[in-house]
Amino acid sequence: MTDQNQELELERAAEAAGKLYFFLFSDAYRELREAEVRWECYSAAQYHFDDGVKFILEGSGERYQVDHPVWSLYGEKVAEIARRCQALGVPIRIGVNAGSLPDRKKLAGGRGEGGIPEVAQRMVDAALGHIAILEEHGFQDIKVSLKASDVLTNIAANRLFASLDNPYPLHLGLTESGPTKTGSIKSAMGIGILLAEGIGDTIRVSLVDEPEEEVRVARQILANLQEKPTGPNLIACPTCGRLEIKMVPMVAQVEEALKRVKRPINVSVMGCVVNGPGEGMHADIGIAGGQQKGILYRNGKVVATMPEAELVAALVTQLDQIATEDARLLASGQPLPEGIPEPEKEPVPAG
Repeated sequence: MTDQNQELELERAAEAAGKLYFFLFSDAYRELREAEVRWECYSAAQYHFDDGVKFILEGSGERYQVDHPVWSLYGEKVAEIARRCQALGVPIRIGVNAGSLPDRKKLAGGRGEGGIPEVAQRMVDAALGHIAILEEHGFQDIKVSLKASDVLTNIAANRLFASLDNPYPLHLGLTESGPTKTGSIKSAMGIGILLAEGIGDTIRVSLVDEPEEEVRVARQILANLQEKPTGPNLIACPTCGRLEIKMVPMVAQVEEALKRVKRPINVSVMGCVVNGPGEGMHADIGIAGGQQKGILYRNGKVVATMPEAELVAALVTQLDQIATEDARLLASGQPLPEGIPEPEKEPVPAG
Protein backbone atom coordinates (compact mmCIF):
# COMPACT_ATOMS: atom_id res chain seq x y z
CA MET A 1 0.00 0.00 0.00
CA THR A 2 1.13 3.55 -0.63
CA ASP A 3 2.28 5.84 2.19
CA GLN A 4 -0.15 8.54 1.08
CA ASN A 5 -3.22 6.35 1.33
CA GLN A 6 -2.00 4.05 4.11
CA GLU A 7 -4.25 5.38 6.84
CA LEU A 8 -7.40 5.16 4.71
CA GLU A 9 -6.51 1.72 3.41
CA LEU A 10 -5.91 0.44 6.94
CA GLU A 11 -9.27 1.80 8.05
CA ARG A 12 -11.18 0.30 5.12
CA ALA A 13 -9.45 -3.07 5.44
CA ALA A 14 -10.10 -3.18 9.18
CA GLU A 15 -13.77 -2.32 8.64
CA ALA A 16 -14.12 -5.09 6.04
CA ALA A 17 -12.27 -7.63 8.19
CA GLY A 18 -14.18 -7.03 11.41
CA LYS A 19 -12.47 -9.14 14.08
CA LEU A 20 -10.76 -11.42 11.56
CA TYR A 21 -7.00 -11.54 11.31
CA PHE A 22 -5.63 -10.00 8.13
CA PHE A 23 -2.26 -9.38 6.58
CA LEU A 24 -1.01 -6.01 5.41
CA PHE A 25 2.15 -5.59 3.40
CA SER A 26 3.81 -2.53 4.86
CA ASP A 27 6.96 -1.12 6.39
CA ALA A 28 4.96 0.99 8.81
CA TYR A 29 4.85 -1.23 11.89
CA ARG A 30 4.00 1.63 14.25
CA GLU A 31 0.93 2.56 12.20
CA LEU A 32 -0.16 -1.07 12.25
CA ARG A 33 0.03 -1.22 16.03
CA GLU A 34 -2.02 1.96 16.31
CA ALA A 35 -4.56 0.48 13.90
CA GLU A 36 -4.92 -2.64 16.06
CA VAL A 37 -5.98 -0.52 19.02
CA ARG A 38 -8.18 1.88 17.06
CA TRP A 39 -10.14 -0.70 15.09
CA GLU A 40 -9.84 -3.67 17.49
CA CYS A 41 -8.36 -6.00 14.91
CA TYR A 42 -5.18 -8.02 14.54
CA SER A 43 -2.67 -7.18 11.82
CA ALA A 44 0.54 -8.80 10.66
CA ALA A 45 3.15 -6.96 8.65
CA GLN A 46 5.27 -8.81 6.14
CA TYR A 47 8.72 -7.37 5.55
CA HIS A 48 10.45 -8.12 2.27
CA PHE A 49 14.12 -8.25 1.31
CA ASP A 50 16.23 -5.47 2.89
CA ASP A 51 13.26 -4.06 4.80
CA GLY A 52 12.95 -7.39 6.60
CA VAL A 53 16.65 -7.44 7.37
CA LYS A 54 16.62 -3.84 8.59
CA PHE A 55 13.63 -4.12 10.91
CA ILE A 56 14.57 -7.50 12.36
CA LEU A 57 18.21 -6.63 12.95
CA GLU A 58 17.20 -3.32 14.55
CA GLY A 59 14.88 -5.20 16.88
CA SER A 60 11.76 -3.47 15.54
CA GLY A 61 9.97 -6.46 14.10
CA GLU A 62 8.56 -8.33 17.06
CA ARG A 63 5.19 -10.01 16.39
CA TYR A 64 5.59 -9.61 12.67
CA GLN A 65 6.71 -11.82 9.84
CA VAL A 66 9.72 -11.81 7.54
CA ASP A 67 8.79 -12.83 4.02
CA HIS A 68 11.47 -14.17 1.70
CA PRO A 69 10.86 -15.60 -1.76
CA VAL A 70 12.95 -18.72 -2.23
CA TRP A 71 15.36 -17.12 -4.69
CA SER A 72 16.32 -14.37 -2.21
CA LEU A 73 17.11 -16.45 0.88
CA TYR A 74 20.86 -16.74 0.38
CA GLY A 75 23.94 -14.99 1.62
CA GLU A 76 25.63 -14.10 4.86
CA LYS A 77 22.58 -12.45 6.40
CA VAL A 78 20.56 -15.67 6.68
CA ALA A 79 22.21 -16.86 9.89
CA GLU A 80 21.82 -13.46 11.54
CA ILE A 81 18.18 -13.12 10.45
CA ALA A 82 17.41 -16.62 11.75
CA ARG A 83 19.12 -15.87 15.08
CA ARG A 84 17.31 -12.55 15.47
CA CYS A 85 13.92 -13.95 14.49
CA GLN A 86 14.40 -16.80 16.95
CA ALA A 87 15.08 -14.34 19.75
CA LEU A 88 12.04 -12.19 18.90
CA GLY A 89 9.66 -15.06 18.15
CA VAL A 90 9.20 -13.83 14.57
CA PRO A 91 8.30 -16.47 11.95
CA ILE A 92 9.82 -16.62 8.49
CA ARG A 93 7.67 -17.50 5.52
CA ILE A 94 9.28 -19.42 2.68
CA GLY A 95 7.43 -18.16 -0.39
CA VAL A 96 7.51 -20.15 -3.63
CA ASN A 97 5.91 -18.65 -6.71
CA ALA A 98 5.56 -20.65 -9.92
CA GLY A 99 6.68 -17.54 -11.81
CA SER A 100 9.96 -17.19 -9.93
CA LEU A 101 11.35 -20.69 -9.56
CA PRO A 102 15.06 -21.19 -8.91
CA ASP A 103 16.97 -21.55 -12.22
CA ARG A 104 13.88 -20.34 -14.07
CA LYS A 105 16.09 -18.74 -16.76
CA LYS A 106 17.28 -22.22 -17.72
CA LEU A 107 13.76 -23.65 -17.98
CA ALA A 108 11.53 -23.51 -21.04
CA GLY A 109 8.93 -20.84 -20.38
CA GLY A 110 10.46 -20.33 -16.94
CA ARG A 111 8.83 -23.52 -15.65
CA GLY A 112 9.97 -26.44 -17.78
CA GLU A 113 8.12 -28.63 -20.26
CA GLY A 114 6.82 -31.33 -17.94
CA GLY A 115 3.42 -29.78 -17.33
CA ILE A 116 1.68 -29.26 -14.02
CA PRO A 117 3.20 -32.24 -12.14
CA GLU A 118 6.75 -31.08 -12.94
CA VAL A 119 6.06 -27.48 -11.94
CA ALA A 120 4.43 -28.60 -8.71
CA GLN A 121 7.43 -30.80 -7.91
CA ARG A 122 9.86 -27.96 -8.64
CA MET A 123 7.90 -25.67 -6.32
CA VAL A 124 7.91 -28.19 -3.49
CA ASP A 125 11.61 -28.98 -4.00
CA ALA A 126 12.41 -25.26 -3.80
CA ALA A 127 10.48 -24.93 -0.55
CA LEU A 128 12.15 -27.99 0.99
CA GLY A 129 15.60 -26.73 -0.01
CA HIS A 130 15.10 -23.42 1.76
CA ILE A 131 13.50 -25.03 4.77
CA ALA A 132 16.72 -27.04 5.07
CA ILE A 133 18.79 -23.83 4.98
CA LEU A 134 16.88 -22.39 7.93
CA GLU A 135 16.90 -25.70 9.80
CA GLU A 136 20.69 -25.78 9.47
CA HIS A 137 20.69 -22.58 11.53
CA GLY A 138 18.40 -24.13 14.13
CA PHE A 139 15.35 -22.18 12.97
CA GLN A 140 12.00 -23.97 12.65
CA ASP A 141 9.36 -21.25 13.14
CA ILE A 142 8.56 -21.49 9.45
CA LYS A 143 5.46 -21.06 7.33
CA VAL A 144 5.39 -22.14 3.68
CA SER A 145 3.57 -20.58 0.76
CA LEU A 146 3.27 -22.27 -2.65
CA LYS A 147 1.44 -20.07 -5.14
CA ALA A 148 0.72 -20.20 -8.86
CA SER A 149 -1.41 -18.00 -11.06
CA ASP A 150 -3.48 -20.93 -12.34
CA VAL A 151 -5.81 -23.06 -10.26
CA LEU A 152 -4.56 -26.54 -11.20
CA THR A 153 -0.87 -25.86 -10.53
CA ASN A 154 -1.76 -24.15 -7.28
CA ILE A 155 -3.76 -27.15 -6.09
CA ALA A 156 -1.16 -29.69 -7.25
CA ALA A 157 1.77 -28.00 -5.48
CA ASN A 158 -0.05 -27.59 -2.17
CA ARG A 159 -1.45 -31.12 -2.25
CA LEU A 160 2.05 -32.46 -2.84
CA PHE A 161 3.57 -30.48 0.03
CA ALA A 162 0.72 -31.44 2.38
CA SER A 163 1.30 -35.12 1.60
CA LEU A 164 4.83 -34.95 2.98
CA ASP A 165 5.79 -35.64 6.58
CA ASN A 166 6.66 -32.14 7.77
CA PRO A 167 5.39 -29.92 10.59
CA TYR A 168 5.17 -26.63 8.74
CA PRO A 169 1.88 -24.79 8.16
CA LEU A 170 0.73 -23.73 4.71
CA HIS A 171 -0.33 -20.24 3.71
CA LEU A 172 -2.69 -20.49 0.73
CA GLY A 173 -3.32 -18.07 -2.09
CA LEU A 174 -3.62 -17.80 -5.84
CA THR A 175 -1.04 -15.28 -6.98
CA GLU A 176 -1.70 -12.67 -9.67
CA SER A 177 -5.33 -13.81 -9.96
CA GLY A 178 -6.40 -10.63 -11.77
CA PRO A 179 -9.38 -8.28 -11.40
CA THR A 180 -12.15 -8.97 -8.91
CA LYS A 181 -14.72 -10.54 -11.23
CA THR A 182 -12.41 -13.25 -12.55
CA GLY A 183 -9.89 -13.32 -9.70
CA SER A 184 -12.56 -14.02 -7.10
CA ILE A 185 -13.64 -17.14 -8.97
CA LYS A 186 -10.09 -18.38 -9.46
CA SER A 187 -9.25 -17.70 -5.82
CA ALA A 188 -12.39 -19.45 -4.59
CA MET A 189 -11.38 -22.55 -6.55
CA GLY A 190 -7.62 -22.44 -5.96
CA ILE A 191 -8.02 -21.81 -2.22
CA GLY A 192 -11.45 -23.27 -1.48
CA ILE A 193 -10.78 -26.73 -2.88
CA LEU A 194 -7.66 -27.07 -0.73
CA LEU A 195 -9.44 -25.83 2.40
CA ALA A 196 -12.28 -28.29 1.80
CA GLU A 197 -9.66 -31.07 1.75
CA GLY A 198 -8.25 -29.91 5.08
CA ILE A 199 -5.15 -28.33 3.52
CA GLY A 200 -4.01 -24.87 4.58
CA ASP A 201 -3.72 -22.78 7.73
CA THR A 202 -3.96 -19.16 6.58
CA ILE A 203 -5.11 -17.55 3.33
CA ARG A 204 -4.61 -14.38 1.34
CA VAL A 205 -6.74 -13.36 -1.66
CA SER A 206 -4.78 -11.32 -4.21
CA LEU A 207 -6.84 -9.12 -6.52
CA VAL A 208 -6.30 -6.08 -8.71
CA ASP A 209 -8.55 -4.07 -6.42
CA GLU A 210 -8.68 -2.25 -3.12
CA PRO A 211 -7.56 -4.25 -0.05
CA GLU A 212 -11.04 -4.33 1.49
CA GLU A 213 -12.30 -6.22 -1.59
CA GLU A 214 -9.61 -8.84 -1.02
CA VAL A 215 -10.79 -9.17 2.58
CA ARG A 216 -14.44 -9.52 1.56
CA VAL A 217 -13.65 -12.25 -0.97
CA ALA A 218 -11.54 -14.10 1.61
CA ARG A 219 -14.40 -13.90 4.11
CA GLN A 220 -16.82 -15.29 1.53
CA ILE A 221 -14.53 -18.22 0.75
CA LEU A 222 -14.30 -19.08 4.45
CA ALA A 223 -18.00 -18.48 5.12
CA ASN A 224 -19.07 -20.86 2.36
CA LEU A 225 -16.92 -23.65 3.78
CA GLN A 226 -18.27 -23.39 7.31
CA GLU A 227 -21.29 -25.18 8.69
CA LYS A 228 -21.75 -22.30 11.08
CA PRO A 229 -21.53 -18.95 9.23
CA THR A 230 -19.56 -16.03 10.62
CA GLY A 231 -21.20 -13.21 8.65
CA PRO A 232 -24.13 -12.34 6.40
CA ASN A 233 -25.23 -14.67 3.61
CA LEU A 234 -27.28 -13.35 0.69
CA ILE A 235 -29.65 -15.74 -1.09
CA ALA A 236 -31.04 -14.39 -4.38
CA CYS A 237 -32.90 -15.66 -7.46
CA PRO A 238 -31.12 -16.14 -10.76
CA THR A 239 -32.57 -14.34 -13.77
CA CYS A 240 -34.73 -17.27 -14.89
CA GLY A 241 -37.95 -17.28 -16.91
CA ARG A 242 -40.14 -17.15 -13.77
CA LEU A 243 -38.63 -13.87 -12.58
CA GLU A 244 -41.31 -11.24 -12.04
CA ILE A 245 -39.37 -8.36 -10.42
CA LYS A 246 -36.30 -6.27 -11.31
CA MET A 247 -33.83 -8.51 -9.51
CA VAL A 248 -30.43 -7.07 -10.50
CA PRO A 249 -30.79 -3.52 -9.08
CA MET A 250 -32.64 -4.83 -6.03
CA VAL A 251 -29.88 -7.30 -5.15
CA ALA A 252 -27.21 -4.63 -5.67
CA GLN A 253 -28.88 -2.37 -3.09
CA VAL A 254 -29.25 -5.19 -0.57
CA GLU A 255 -25.65 -6.31 -1.11
CA GLU A 256 -24.43 -2.78 -0.40
CA ALA A 257 -26.48 -2.61 2.80
CA LEU A 258 -25.10 -5.98 3.94
CA LYS A 259 -21.53 -4.64 3.92
CA ARG A 260 -22.35 -2.94 7.21
CA VAL A 261 -23.91 -6.02 8.84
CA LYS A 262 -21.43 -8.14 10.82
CA ARG A 263 -23.49 -10.89 12.45
CA PRO A 264 -24.26 -14.31 10.91
CA ILE A 265 -27.56 -13.80 9.12
CA ASN A 266 -29.36 -15.29 6.09
CA VAL A 267 -31.00 -12.70 3.85
CA SER A 268 -33.15 -13.68 0.86
CA VAL A 269 -34.20 -11.63 -2.15
CA MET A 270 -36.57 -13.74 -4.26
CA GLY A 271 -38.51 -12.87 -7.39
CA CYS A 272 -41.04 -15.59 -8.15
CA VAL A 273 -43.90 -17.47 -6.52
CA VAL A 274 -42.23 -20.90 -6.86
CA ASN A 275 -39.17 -20.64 -4.58
CA GLY A 276 -39.71 -17.18 -3.10
CA PRO A 277 -42.03 -17.98 -0.20
CA GLY A 278 -40.01 -21.03 0.88
CA GLU A 279 -36.67 -19.22 0.87
CA GLY A 280 -38.25 -16.23 2.59
CA MET A 281 -39.58 -18.43 5.38
CA HIS A 282 -36.21 -20.18 5.73
CA ALA A 283 -34.16 -16.96 5.90
CA ASP A 284 -33.72 -14.73 8.93
CA ILE A 285 -35.04 -11.83 6.91
CA GLY A 286 -35.97 -11.38 3.27
CA ILE A 287 -38.36 -10.30 0.58
CA ALA A 288 -40.26 -12.22 -2.07
CA GLY A 289 -41.93 -10.38 -4.94
CA GLY A 290 -44.03 -11.07 -7.99
CA GLN A 291 -46.84 -9.54 -10.01
CA GLN A 292 -45.95 -6.03 -8.80
CA LYS A 293 -46.32 -6.80 -5.12
CA GLY A 294 -44.33 -8.58 -2.44
CA ILE A 295 -43.85 -9.82 1.10
CA LEU A 296 -41.34 -8.93 3.81
CA TYR A 297 -40.38 -11.92 5.96
CA ARG A 298 -38.64 -11.91 9.33
CA ASN A 299 -37.75 -15.14 11.13
CA GLY A 300 -39.94 -17.09 8.76
CA LYS A 301 -43.03 -15.00 9.39
CA VAL A 302 -44.80 -12.53 7.13
CA VAL A 303 -44.19 -9.05 8.53
CA ALA A 304 -45.86 -7.01 5.81
CA THR A 305 -47.16 -7.06 2.25
CA MET A 306 -46.48 -4.07 0.03
CA PRO A 307 -46.08 -2.88 -3.57
CA GLU A 308 -42.98 -4.09 -5.39
CA ALA A 309 -41.55 -0.54 -5.48
CA GLU A 310 -41.36 -0.47 -1.66
CA LEU A 311 -39.81 -3.90 -1.10
CA VAL A 312 -36.10 -3.09 -1.21
CA ALA A 313 -36.41 0.07 0.85
CA ALA A 314 -38.25 -1.86 3.56
CA LEU A 315 -35.59 -4.57 3.64
CA VAL A 316 -32.68 -2.09 3.60
CA THR A 317 -34.26 -0.19 6.50
CA GLN A 318 -34.34 -3.41 8.51
CA LEU A 319 -30.73 -4.22 7.59
CA ASP A 320 -29.58 -0.73 8.57
CA GLN A 321 -31.17 -1.21 11.98
CA ILE A 322 -29.36 -4.54 12.36
CA ALA A 323 -26.04 -2.96 11.26
CA THR A 324 -26.48 -0.17 13.83
CA GLU A 325 -27.09 -2.73 16.55
CA ASP A 326 -24.03 -4.74 15.44
CA ALA A 327 -21.86 -1.62 15.64
CA ARG A 328 -23.17 -0.86 19.13
CA LEU A 329 -22.50 -4.39 20.36
CA LEU A 330 -18.98 -4.47 18.92
CA ALA A 331 -18.16 -1.06 20.39
CA SER A 332 -19.23 -2.25 23.83
CA GLY A 333 -17.32 -5.54 23.56
CA GLN A 334 -20.45 -7.70 23.49
CA PRO A 335 -20.83 -10.80 21.26
CA LEU A 336 -22.92 -10.60 18.13
CA PRO A 337 -26.07 -12.71 18.01
CA GLU A 338 -26.81 -15.20 15.26
CA GLY A 339 -29.69 -14.18 13.04
CA ILE A 340 -32.39 -11.95 14.48
CA PRO A 341 -33.41 -12.90 18.01
CA GLU A 342 -37.12 -12.71 18.69
CA PRO A 343 -38.03 -9.89 21.07
CA GLU A 344 -38.65 -11.04 24.59
CA LYS A 345 -42.33 -11.27 25.41
CA GLU A 346 -43.51 -9.13 28.25
CA PRO A 347 -44.73 -11.20 31.21
CA VAL A 348 -48.49 -11.48 31.53
CA PRO A 349 -49.64 -9.80 34.76
CA ALA A 350 -50.90 -12.27 37.36
CA GLY A 351 -54.59 -12.35 38.07
